[in-house]
Amino acid sequence: MSLKRMVLRDFVIVSELELEFGSQFTALTGETGAGKSILIDALQLVTGGRADATLIREGASRCEVSAEFDSPPSVTQWLEEAGFEADATLLLRRTLDTQGKSRAWINGSPATATQLRNLGEQLLDIHGQHAWQSLTRPEAVRSLLDAYAQVSSADTAEKWHLWRTAQNQLAQALQSQDALLRERERLSWQIGELDKLAPKPDEWSELNTEHTRLSHAQALLDAAQAAALTLDEDEGNALERLSRACQLLQQQEHLEPFFKDLTEILSSSLAQVQDTAHALRSYLRKTELDPDRLAELDERMGLWLSLSRRYKRSPHELPELLAGWQQALAQLDASADVQALEKAVATAWQGYAHEAGLLTRARQKCAPELARAITHAMQGLGMQGGQFEVCLQTTEQPLQSGLEEVTFLVAGHAGSTPRAVNKVASGGELSRIALAIAVTTSQLGTAQTLIFDEVDAGVGGAVAETVGLLMKRLGQDRQVLAVTHLPQVAACADHHLVVRKQLQGGVTLSSVTHVDTEARVAELARMLGGERLLSSTLAHAREMLHTQGG
Repeated sequence: MSLKRMVLRDFVIVSELELEFGSQFTALTGETGAGKSILIDALQLVTGGRADATLIREGASRCEVSAEFDSPPSVTQWLEEAGFEADATLLLRRTLDTQGKSRAWINGSPATATQLRNLGEQLLDIHGQHAWQSLTRPEAVRSLLDAYAQVSSADTAEKWHLWRTAQNQLAQALQSQDALLRERERLSWQIGELDKLAPKPDEWSELNTEHTRLSHAQALLDAAQAAALTLDEDEGNALERLSRACQLLQQQEHLEPFFKDLTEILSSSLAQVQDTAHALRSYLRKTELDPDRLAELDERMGLWLSLSRRYKRSPHELPELLAGWQQALAQLDASADVQALEKAVATAWQGYAHEAGLLTRARQKCAPELARAITHAMQGLGMQGGQFEVCLQTTEQPLQSGLEEVTFLVAGHAGSTPRAVNKVASGGELSRIALAIAVTTSQLGTAQTLIFDEVDAGVGGAVAETVGLLMKRLGQDRQVLAVTHLPQVAACADHHLVVRKQLQGGVTLSSVTHVDTEARVAELARMLGGERLLSSTLAHAREMLHTQGG
């Protein structure tokens, strides 16, 4: 998995650039201000970095960066889960306009900056020229050790939040016991009042219906009695008249076929009237005035209305009101249950302590290993006899990140006492320590393209040669791209790119070219002795190339 090709259009001071990259170690050099870090900035943009309109070349409406990588099997699953096509080649593209709006694509499909960033973390490992500054930040130091130990504090942080939440709930319960007690008494009394009624859903509507019927029971009975008499008891009742009409038509059916249909209609009507009369007689037998039940309904409905007025709710809302109070009381009892809250705190602490303990043991195991690896790297960077230590100190209070703080201590030379990194006065030493850490930890990562952006600042001479050899060695296993101002480093590279800045049509533009043979010798000579190329510096440059095998 390595960077194969980049295309830049209207990026910073680059008008248009198409660049192929080789495997192993590539050095990127050029005069100060020529724009050596432009490629690094472009790679950061195309892998989800912050989109800033100042990256657009002056006078252009937008910039565009594309980067093509060998697509490794390790990202295939990520691409498929994210909905992108997986192919042998991975193409990232991003554009940015002057309004600051950016668009991105992965293998030709639209993507978000977050997706680019997630993918970029698997493709590139960038070590910046100010990497030493992170060594003074506790969180960065801790993250570096955790990365080396291949552990994460995410689970510990989650358990810490659960524990702190449980602690806060317990503290609130203890502080508000009196208020909680008063609120509980109020809810209990109100629930007791409504429990006397025990309102059920839809009961109010049923009570109203039954009360209305009983209130008009006499009128209903009178109407049923009169209807029954009219249908089949009074002289000339409906049944007699219908039966007589049906008989008259039946007697004449043989003369008038039309009467047959009418007879059938009358017969059906006669049957319906008979059923109705039967139903009315049954209703009269079963129905009677019930003043006791009516009084009972009056009393219950009066209680409904009284409670609805007291609590300023309509009668049909009372069942829901009671359920809400009961739920609130249950929640209040739960929050006021100090014993249960104390148990919850203890359980949460056990969860946190377990996760934090796992983290502590992993850090304790790997801290000496990391210290030895970095100490070894320091010996070849002009810090012979120097010592690097990873100090774990238990914190006074449990933290989201665990139970200890991580500090880097360093002794720049033999016989000196290791001190905190931020106490080391020499900027050169800080740079070399950062480089030793970068080389050590980069061997552990999964990204196959390692980028070093002037991490060799502050070193020179034999140390610079060691830096170059280290990067060359890294390049045997991975693709390494280093922006450097040191000829000793550049001479060790397998490939050499030179950045040049020139004035074209009144506009300053930057270009990048591959150099080899004499052009490379000339660039190394420029780095050794300035723009004026002397035979001695040219000879020195050829000797460096020959010695380092670049």
